Amino acid sequence: MVVGPSVGTRQSRPWIVSDELWLLIEPLLPEPAPKLVEGRPRVPDRQALCGILFVLHTGIQWEYLPQELGFGSGMTCWRRLAAWNEADMWDQLHLVLLRKLRAAKQLDWSRAVIDSPRASGPAGPKSGPSPVDRARPGSKHHVVTDARGIPLAVSLTGGNRNDVTQLLPLLDKIPAVAGVVGQPRRRPDALLADRAYDHDKYRRLLWDRGIRPVIAERGVEHGSGLGVFRWVVERTIAWLHGFRRLRIRSERRDDIHEAFLGLATCLITHRHVQRLC
Repeated sequence: MVVGPSVGTRQSRPWIVSDELWLLIEPLLPEPAPKLVEGRPRVPDRQALCGILFVLHTGIQWEYLPQELGFGSGMTCWRRLAAWNEADMWDQLHLVLLRKLRAAKQLDWSRAVIDSPRASGPAGPKSGPSPVDRARPGSKHHVVTDARGIPLAVSLTGGNRNDVTQLLPLLDKIPAVAGVVGQPRRRPDALLADRAYDHDKYRRLLWDRGIRPVIAERGVEHGSGLGVFRWVVERTIAWLHGFRRLRIRSERRDDIHEAFLGLATCLITHRHVQRLC
């Protein structure tokens, strides 16, 4: 089966892996575990990735993945996603993409922007009752972008976690990005955030790291003026939640939902890389 661009178009079938993207992914794939017994031939990795992308884009349950697509069974794709996530493949791919952007001088470190939208879903280790949504269970997607809205790091926590407690852990997840002469960079000059991050302790901790905090304050009239800069992270969050599998969490296992989150982050970052061509 052909799974390249010749099958449909990227607009109508976004789950089809392009040759350009596959060239970046293929070298990062871990070696498959040896088969203990003979049986049906192994589903090629590229086809399995198409199946994973189909689930990510459509939100369909694994067991309902259409067999006529030729991507293998839902369980095959699920196992492949879990194995690749365990090998940190999405973090590696994200770093490769960020390096390309920095080499092209497309990463803007003058400021970073942070936000933490909520995704409803089943109870699990990284899930909790929302304090603002009648205690419904769910998770939070913590996102930090550069000044252009390019995602630098994402993380997953329970829906009951305070946003500000994840500020430093999320910043620590930003990888050291090379791509130009000099030391790799991982710290923005400033960090913009809404009132959920208003805490003097964290302002001091940001200053200690050489990052200027620009955080809206509670108790003052709305209209901080940060919206002209913060919209980029809101746009990136809208892109993330454009993937139906992330809009409402279906997985009880945190690692599978984190794998989808990491893969979606890579896809969004890859869109920015494509604009360089």
